[in-house]
Amino acid sequence: MKGNAGQANYAASKAGIIGFTKSVALELGSRNIRSNAIAPGFIETEMTGALDQKVVEQWREGIPLKRGGTPTDVANACVFLGSDLSSYITGQTLHVCGGMLT
Repeated sequence: MKGNAGQANYAASKAGIIGFTKSVALELGSRNIRSNAIAPGFIETEMTGALDQKVVEQWREGIPLKRGGTPTDVANACVFLGSDLSSYITGQTLHVCGGMLT
C-alpha cells in the first residue's frame, strides 16, 4: 500500500495480489467464496531481529501504537477472515499495521 525507493518489484507484486484478490471476489462471490488479503505492517520476526536496534526503534516511533506487530497479530486477522464472523467481507485488504498507514 506504500512504496519504498528501490522496491518497485516488491510493490508491484503486492499490488498484483490486491488486484487478484478483488477479481477473485467478483468472480467467485456468487458461489459464496470469499477472497480477502492481509497487508501486514512492521511485524517483529527473526528477520527484523537482524536489523539495527536504532532502525527498529525508528519504525516503532512511526507507528501510532508505538510497537511492532507480532506474528500472532497477523494470525488473529487470518482466523477472523477465515471464520463466519467475516461472512459478509470479500474483496478487501485488511491492514494489520498498528495504524502505520493512517
